[in-house]
Amino acid sequence: MQKKLSQFSLNEKGVIKSISGEGRVRRRLFDMGVTPGAEVILRKKAPLGDPMEITIRGYELSLRKVEAELVLMEVKE
Repeated sequence: MQKKLSQFSLNEKGVIKSISGEGRVRRRLFDMGVTPGAEVILRKKAPLGDPMEITIRGYELSLRKVEAELVLMEVKE
């Protein structure tokens, strides 16, 4: 099943399928290691869902909700 990273629940795991968007935001995500094929676990969400903390490539990363909307994920069971 595919869904956006912004729709994940706590401790849900998935693999990045694609990154939409363009320009500086897309480049910033790639520079932080958010690339297709990387495994992601959603660790924490702020009360209003922004920002969210994920574990990717062995480190913790905080993303804004608008950034997480750009990341299409394949959910792992």
